[in-house]
Amino acid sequence: MQYDVVVVGAGNAAHAAAVSAHEHGAERVLMLEKAPEELRGGNTHYSGGLFRFAFESPEDLLPIVPNIEEQVPGFTQNIKPYGAAQFRADLDRVTEGSSDPELSEALISRSYDTVRWMVEQGIVMGPATDLSAVKYEGAVRWPQGAVIRAVGIGIGLSRMWFEVARDRGIELRYGTGARSLTLDDSGAISGVVVNDADGLHEIETGAVILGCGGFEANPEWRARYLGRPWDTARVRGTRYNNGDGLRMALEVGALPYGQWSGSHGTPISADAPLYGDRRLTDQTNRLSYPFGVILNTEGDRFIDEGEDFHLLTYAKTGGAVLRQPGGIGYQIFDSKVFEALEPRYRTSDPIVADTLEELIAQLPLDQETANRTLEEFNTAVVGGGTFDPGVRDGLKTDGLEPEKTNWAQRLDSPPYRAYPTTGGITFTFGGLRINTDSEVLSTDWTPIPGLYTCGEMVGGLFHYNYPAGSGLMSGAVFGHAAGRSAATHVRGG
Repeated sequence: MQYDVVVVGAGNAAHAAAVSAHEHGAERVLMLEKAPEELRGGNTHYSGGLFRFAFESPEDLLPIVPNIEEQVPGFTQNIKPYGAAQFRADLDRVTEGSSDPELSEALISRSYDTVRWMVEQGIVMGPATDLSAVKYEGAVRWPQGAVIRAVGIGIGLSRMWFEVARDRGIELRYGTGARSLTLDDSGAISGVVVNDADGLHEIETGAVILGCGGFEANPEWRARYLGRPWDTARVRGTRYNNGDGLRMALEVGALPYGQWSGSHGTPISADAPLYGDRRLTDQTNRLSYPFGVILNTEGDRFIDEGEDFHLLTYAKTGGAVLRQPGGIGYQIFDSKVFEALEPRYRTSDPIVADTLEELIAQLPLDQETANRTLEEFNTAVVGGGTFDPGVRDGLKTDGLEPEKTNWAQRLDSPPYRAYPTTGGITFTFGGLRINTDSEVLSTDWTPIPGLYTCGEMVGGLFHYNYPAGSGLMSGAVFGHAAGRSAATHVRGG
């Protein structure tokens, strides 16, 4: 049987592409999931389900979360607008101005309408209360732009997408890995070779959408492109993202693009498994480090913990931790901020003591240096302000290297807690060059007819760092575009 569109992958981006293709007139749509059914869903299953999108007023959120005031009374009064200019400023700041201007403009300008489209398809959204909101002194502080997530986090988002695709009559095959793409004499996509229970065979199709993730689960590629110590990093998500789609596309002449030496790396519990835990998913994250200090095993601080909000620094902080001796960092807090720690810290037991010296004595690090580091930190904290986790409060140190530039408070209120963390890789930044219609460009800078991509495989958007929620948003935006473009192509448009 020949299919109109074959989508490789079964995460958020792939589902957005398949549903969009069907909506735009592709009658025979097939999705290929390399994993068995019990491990389906790619990295989406392991995500926090957060979507970063532009909106001009809190009331713009009501079509997306119509019952929000019943769930969180006063929600709209506590939310600040997040316009396109602010989204742009955040993206440019964290990527050091390296995000592709055309692709990032498409991401930002289409973000709100795409979330509305997802809700229309059956994806239920809710407040990101336990993910991005910070509770302190009885009040909830919401960071701009990171306020809405899929209900049920990534697990719920994945489940809802599978239900939507099933209800649309989109065919899905589990345990079916794509091996290579086939082209006709004109250089257009004509099929995809797959490996399933029946062996190798070709599926004929008029268009292929690659939505099967980066190479984060491939240690050989991580060593090749990211270098040490990423080859030994723990993988936060699926074990099946080994770069298959990237390899297949490059074999037919696709143009590589973006920061192939970059990745999204997150501080996670040092007890996290080698691959994502299907039950805990993103609950191994440890992202409240701005409210304390992080020491390496030599007893030194090594980053400005208060550089920015955690959702704008966490994707590079995991890499900073991983590059420390042994790939370990110890997050240390005093009781003043226990209330502000995100709920995910509850999934592991901290090391606790009534004095900093007793705490340090329980940790496998340089005792003398660690005690001196904490003493110097406490001495360097500049007073005169009020700690506020909801803004960059300017509480800082003076005379340290590195300084702490926000949320700097003396560690002086027992008891004290320490959480051992490491860096976990989420996804890789290197990908393929596409245009704003999600067409994959070849090395001669023209579209490869019938080939599209979305999700982690899109190159050029993220460099060095990443604003939380923009990955799932990118997947949906360019997935929707890929589905539309593929359907138009097979209908001869």
